[in-house]
Formats: sequence, structure tokens, C-alpha cells
Amino acid sequence: MAVTNGHSANREAPWRDHYPEVVPTHLGYPSQPAWCLLQRAAKESPERIACWHLDENWTYADMWRRSQLAATRLVGLGIRPGDRVALLLPNLPEYLVALNGIWLAGATVVSASPLMAPDEVSALLSATGARVLITLDVLSGLVPFDKSAPETVLVVSLRSRLRRLKRVGYALARLLKFQLGRPDGPTRWLDWDDNAGETGNHRIPETSFSAGKPALILPTGGTTGAPRAVVLTHGNLVANAWQLYHWAGRQTAQDTLLAVLPFFHSYGLTTCGLTGLAMQATLVIHHRFQIGTVLELFERYRPTVFPAVPTMLVALNDRIRNGHGSLSGLKYCISGGAPLPTEVAEEFSQHSGAVVVEGYGLSEAGPVTHVGPLDGTARPDTIGLPLPDTQARIVAIDDRTRVLPPGKVGELLVRGPQVMQGYLDDPFATAAVLQDGWLSTGDLATRDEDGFFCIVDRLKDLIITSGFNVYPTEVEEVLRGFSQVADAAVIGVPDSERGQKVKALLALHPGTEYDRLGLEAYLDRRLARHKRPREIEVVHGELPRNFLGKVLRRHLREEAA
Repeated sequence: MAVTNGHSANREAPWRDHYPEVVPTHLGYPSQPAWCLLQRAAKESPERIACWHLDENWTYADMWRRSQLAATRLVGLGIRPGDRVALLLPNLPEYLVALNGIWLAGATVVSASPLMAPDEVSALLSATGARVLITLDVLSGLVPFDKSAPETVLVVSLRSRLRRLKRVGYALARLLKFQLGRPDGPTRWLDWDDNAGETGNHRIPETSFSAGKPALILPTGGTTGAPRAVVLTHGNLVANAWQLYHWAGRQTAQDTLLAVLPFFHSYGLTTCGLTGLAMQATLVIHHRFQIGTVLELFERYRPTVFPAVPTMLVALNDRIRNGHGSLSGLKYCISGGAPLPTEVAEEFSQHSGAVVVEGYGLSEAGPVTHVGPLDGTARPDTIGLPLPDTQARIVAIDDRTRVLPPGKVGELLVRGPQVMQGYLDDPFATAAVLQDGWLSTGDLATRDEDGFFCIVDRLKDLIITSGFNVYPTEVEEVLRGFSQVADAAVIGVPDSERGQKVKALLALHPGTEYDRLGLEAYLDRRLARHKRPREIEVVHGELPRNFLGKVLRRHLREEAA
């Protein structure tokens, strides 16, 4: 967990003597819907390029017009305020357009991941009751055929944006995946430039607004049969974008932001998508982190801002160290999603000359709650300071009302305008983590005398691999559904590239032999790729359990270490 600065830094100066001059302690949050971030950018910087993607660019005026068109089309399909619309898209300009179009129509966004297995998509749509799904043609094979299928599927395509040599492969993929996976019910192509069309005469509804209105439903874990989902309000999203905008120095229409963190994850959506809109930055969008492509984007667009996860910095360090590419022009990099090793941060700072800091958050808090200062006073091995208007405290594990003094290890609690409304349709789970506005993070941490926080360990058994959360119980349940598996335990083990990797320990039914290929085929349908075990060990006998029958994962982690 590291913070470093490639430029000169006064490490001796206490942060509190001057940093509040840059970042005010209390911000005035506009009581506006989240789409107002795009509207403001389109009004103040209409001709500024809002995004680049595959050699095509849209201005902020373009993006705002397309968002209004998306809203009218959704209204024409019968979407009304309070309805839910699912997004199943990778990082594309269309993602941000659809996102704002849904909000303009008064509906709530349901975020679905392209990494999900079909059964997971089906469970999410069923749990949320999404009436419309917007997806990419080559992803439509993930759309369910069962009773959870949405009323309408709106399909976008990238074929026209691809270079000629890549169009053949894309057309083949679309033929195989779209035609074979074509869902029942109405399926329509969505053209963002068509000003006519079947819904062109519908007006965007004028709806009453409150900051507490749900804006985003985001699955965070749970079993595939009943996924747990966070509900973030418009107020949550606007506040977190505004907090990060001020933390970065309130620069408007000056930065270029490399957006390769996935928008379907709260970290990527807030730090890249929404904060980028608040900054009126030019977003260089790519749908996945591919090291060669990312280095090309660095050299072509010279981004100044790079939100990342540690695995990205490890890969870039390796390439730059071997004489490939350049990171010049980068001003700062905020790393999150997993602990950032000091040596990784320092090397990346040396290669780029950028300020490199670590941040912290969780989906239940918008997600960002802490970030290292960007003025050179950040401290190594910390997650930095709470964002403006964010309170944080360390409490005793056995008594959340007992606040611990600096230097003591306890559970980290946070409170602020970015903290979620609650878990979808789960008041008991909400009450377990939210008390008097304080959110239990489930992490063990410490605080020093100056207010810098450090994560010590995971209180929960959560596995973080390449910035994605994996819940062992969910993976174990799926593994136990395989015919040969009598029992399963899932743990996270250290991995230099991903931070952690998923390891499964399996106890087989007597008389059976381990069928690796059969298990892989079984998991392909039921688990997203980042949740699938990268290491599997078949154990002899029973897995260790306590007197309540709970698997002793800590014991297994110790043995693995």
C-alpha cells in the first residue's frame, strides 16, 4: 500500500497546514440528478471532445444530444419514472450515453457485467425486474430466454467503428453470438444518430427529483440465485464525483483521462465516467486493459489522469522497464481495488513522473472514501485521507460504539454523502452494515495522529483479484453443484500479478475421479471468469470445519501460505 510522487515533495510539511486550501473541508453539493454532470459539460464545453474510442470522437454536445435521444426512445418503449433498465455493455461511449438517457427518462440503471455467466445475468434481471436491456450485439448470447428475459432488448454494434480488417472477425462473432443467442421478444437495433425512428416524437418526461432517488443498482455478490445488490442514489453519485473533482484541484476542461477501468464496476464508473464528466475531461475509452493497446493510447493521446488497479501498473512497469512505450504527460494516477505495493508505485512514478497515490472504497460507498493527497504530502503505506465531508473512524471489533485511539487496529467505519441507500430488497442486510449513517466496511485498519488511514487486513473472507470482488460462499455453492464434488472451500492466495487468485479445495464423492475438463465446462456457464478458481486442489478426507459446520478458511489460508 504505497503512495509516491515523481516530482519534488515536501514530506515534512503536515498535510493539514495547506491541503485544505486546495480541497475545502465542506462542499456544497448541487441537489441535481446525476445526468446534470453531462448537461453542465455540454453547456460549458460543447465543442470539447468528450471521448475517443476506436479512432472516433464525440463532443460533449454530441453526447448530450444522443443521451436525449436515448431517453425519448426509452419513453417510447413505455419506460416510466421508477422503472429499471439494465446495461450489459463494456466500456464504450454508448455506455455513458445510455446511462444518462436512462436517468433522463426517470428510470434506474441496473448494472450488468459482460463478465457474467448467463445464469448470473438471468438472476440479476429477475431480482431487479428490469423491463429493458441495452447490450452489444456480440454479447446478446448472455441475454436469458427464460421468464427473467426483459420485454425489449436494444442492441448496439461497433462494426462501423472498426477498421476494415477487423470487421470480418466482428461480423463472424456477431453472426455466431447474436443469431444463436437472439432472445425471445422484441429485439431492436439502436442507432444513436437516428433523429427520427419509432420513438422520435416522445418527449422526455418532467419528473420530480430528490437526491435520495435510486440511480444505480449494482450487484456486489451473493449466490447466483439471489444476488446482493447495492442501491446508490443520485445524491450518492453526484457527491462522490464532486468530491473527487475537488480532490484533483477543480480543473475544468483541461485533462485527458484514460478510461480502461470497467464502467460496470462502481470504481470505474465513478472515477472515470462520472468524475470525468465533472472535470469536463476528454475520456480515452477502451473496453479492456490490453497492455499493447494501452501503451499505444498513452503515446497517441498523452493522458494526464489514469485511474487504475495495481495489476495494470505492474504490467506497464514491466513493458516500460524493457524499453517499450512511454508514459510522458501523466500528472497523477490513483490506484484502488487492491493493496498497492510500495515498489510498484515507486517504479511507476519513476517511469511516468506522475504522482501515484492509493485510494480506498467499496461499492456501498459510491465507492471512494479515501485517497492520498495529490500535492506531494501523501504518506507511504496508507490509503490517504477521507474525502471532503467524509467521516471515518476505527472502532472495536466487538463494539462498534467504542472508538479506538490512533495506532490501534479495529474495524473501519465511514459516513458521508456517498454512502449507499442500502441493499436492494434486503433490510436485514442493510441494518447489519448501516447504523446511524455509519457504514461498516468489514476491513481492519488503523489511523495515525494526522488522520492518515492504513488497511491492515480483511475482516471478511472477501477475495480481491485484479480489482474484482469474489465471494467464496458464492463460488463454493456453484462448485458443490458439480456431480463429482461432495464439498468445497474457496480461499484467496497471494498472486504477484492479480493481488490474489481464487483457489478451490475440493472433496470428491467416494469412488469418483476428478474430471478437470468437465468441471471447466460446468463453470463456464455458471461463473464469471474472474470468479473461477485458477488453482484447484483435490483433498483427501473432509475439509476442516468448526463446531457450527463452517469451513475454517483461515486455517486453509495458513496451510496454503
